[in-house]
Amino acid sequence: MNSTVARAGFQPRPENYARAAPTTPAPAPQATGHTEQPRSGNAPIKKFRAGPISATVWNNHAKEGESEYKTVSFERNYKDKEGAWKTTTSLRMNDLPKAALVLQKAYEYLALGEDAEA
Repeated sequence: MNSTVARAGFQPRPENYARAAPTTPAPAPQATGHTEQPRSGNAPIKKFRAGPISATVWNNHAKEGESEYKTVSFERNYKDKEGAWKTTTSLRMNDLPKAALVLQKAYEYLALGEDAEA
């Protein structure tokens, strides 16, 4: 599953980006060692990361019928005052370029297909 994580020109420092379980209930393990809250019946198919910012492409199934569609979510990981890892969708000014980058990569993945990554 390591192929589902794409780095966007970022070299993480372990002391800054070590992962622990977020505070959301029932996390599902990811290839990077941190966790993501599962969505009922929907599966993450690709994750793009630039530092603490990530965009995840999800495969979704319609409630009725056989139709499928894809969505993209993003989040920022941070440590709170007690040192516990948390996630948020709120961004600071310095997060915006990284958010734009991972969202652009997610768009390229969806618009151009999996072959566009090479």
